[in-house]
Amino acid sequence: MRKLLSLSLSRQFLVVSFPIVLLGMLAVGWYVEGAIERGVINRMAAVTSLYVDSFIAPQVQHLQAGGELAPEHRNTLDRLLTDTPLGRKIVAFKIWSPTGRILYSTNPALIGREFPIDEGLAAALQGHVQSSISDLDETENELERAKFDRLIETYAPIHADGRGTVLVVAEFYQTTDELSHEMLVARTGSWLAVGGIMLAMYLVLFGVVRRGSNTIDSQRTQLKHKVEELSTVLQQNETLNEKIRMAAVRTTGLNEKFLRRIASDLHDGAAQDLALGLMQFEALALKWEAKAGPAAAGVDEISMVRSALQSSLRELRSTCVGLQLPEIDRLNAFEIAMRAAQDFERKTGSSIKVSHEGQAAEPAWPVKTTMYRLIQEALGNGLRHGGASRLQVDLSCDSDSILLQVGDNGCGFDPSHAETPGHLGLAGMRERVELLRGSVTVKSAPGQGTLVSARLPMSIEGYSE
Repeated sequence: MRKLLSLSLSRQFLVVSFPIVLLGMLAVGWYVEGAIERGVINRMAAVTSLYVDSFIAPQVQHLQAGGELAPEHRNTLDRLLTDTPLGRKIVAFKIWSPTGRILYSTNPALIGREFPIDEGLAAALQGHVQSSISDLDETENELERAKFDRLIETYAPIHADGRGTVLVVAEFYQTTDELSHEMLVARTGSWLAVGGIMLAMYLVLFGVVRRGSNTIDSQRTQLKHKVEELSTVLQQNETLNEKIRMAAVRTTGLNEKFLRRIASDLHDGAAQDLALGLMQFEALALKWEAKAGPAAAGVDEISMVRSALQSSLRELRSTCVGLQLPEIDRLNAFEIAMRAAQDFERKTGSSIKVSHEGQAAEPAWPVKTTMYRLIQEALGNGLRHGGASRLQVDLSCDSDSILLQVGDNGCGFDPSHAETPGHLGLAGMRERVELLRGSVTVKSAPGQGTLVSARLPMSIEGYSE
């Protein structure tokens, strides 16, 4: 079957249709041959029966009054069946009465005997000429059976003059030599005609199928080339997408390092200068207040400036802390989760439950930063937007991946309306995780709290710091 399906459509048609066409040709040929054989037999019977009727009818008309065939008529029949062309065509001859009695026969032993009326004799008594090839298995054919294997048997009605009724039935037998010769000619012609027609039809169908097959093959080749081109383009796109993804991963890491540097510069630069300036301002303000007194003009303004400078210093330091990640370079996954939860507790005063299972391992740097930021964002959302009183971080690790879950008992929300303009928290988390070929799911409903689940890889193929 595989070999057949691997062939072209036109060759499949050749292989599959040839047996069908051949069987069809044989069936049609046998049917035509049978029809021709029946036609030849009927024609021979009709011609011979007319010939017989012209010779035999005058010899049996006296039987209209009943009785037996007269001796002189028997002698005449004997001569007709031996010395004339009719006798040379007929090898056996009988005359039947309507009751099934043999009135005359070329086998004298049968004259006067009565036999059952068969179908052919019954049809002839109704006025129809019946002819067929007989195997000579009837009782009255003992003599013919000894000489021949089969003969053409014909029943021909002999009508009474002036009355039109069947007077007697003439049964005669002819050899199949003439039939065989005519059938050979007819069979040859019919088989040639049927074979030629079938061959022509077969070739026409094959031509149509071959044309269609060539078109399909051509289109298949073109499609194959298009698919190959498209596959190449897709491969190039996949390579380009992977490069872009890795660039985004590296960019994310660089951004974290850049933010750390900015925070460090602000802390070591502007914050230090502001702190030094505040210290100098405090010293000057104390001296001025000591000389001028507490009730002197400008004391309130000095107090206002002092509060503004102190508030600015706190805000700047808080900004520096928010910009930079803590030192997580050497921490494993469990330690990062604990550190993120502790930092959030210190900033907000809330209590966070942290659980973990599996063997802790140290993930790649982008995974570490993503873990920390995701925990930070999810906890912040639960506290700020959800008003949660209970926050929890669960971590599960294996050799290949990290499952991080952050849940709360806050007011919840509809996740289908969360990632819309103005709600960038979840979108940012999702982008960070998907850059690492991870996945994020958010389960929440109004009044039922929120659970953020993220599956992260332990390592990133092709990443190098």
